[in-house]
Amino acid sequence: MDKYQTLVGRLLLAHIFLLAGISKISGYAGTQGWMESMGVPGMLLPLVILLEIGGALALIIGWQTRWAAWALAAFSVLSAVIFHSNLADQMQSILFMKNLAMAGGLLVLAAHGAGPVSLDRK
Repeated sequence: MDKYQTLVGRLLLAHIFLLAGISKISGYAGTQGWMESMGVPGMLLPLVILLEIGGALALIIGWQTRWAAWALAAFSVLSAVIFHSNLADQMQSILFMKNLAMAGGLLVLAAHGAGPVSLDRK
């Protein structure tokens, strides 16, 4: 079972980024407007989508996992600070902590690698 635990962990971490990236494509204009309302240039949205989908796929197949985990961890912390820093609002506080928890899991993955069921192993 040990060799599959890291795979399952990678899949659980990746799924939120994959779904978020896909939803940003289908709701592009709305996401771009929301980013701009928070002071983030909307022209960065393609890079965000590429990072979320590309990083998620890298985690899923276990390719360049340490780099993908670092990038997604940094993105999660940055997103928490920019978009969820109103800690007086309970929902924003929960989303802030969720992003930090994801970053923590990603940093553990970056430290320990993708595990035996991955392309990185080969």
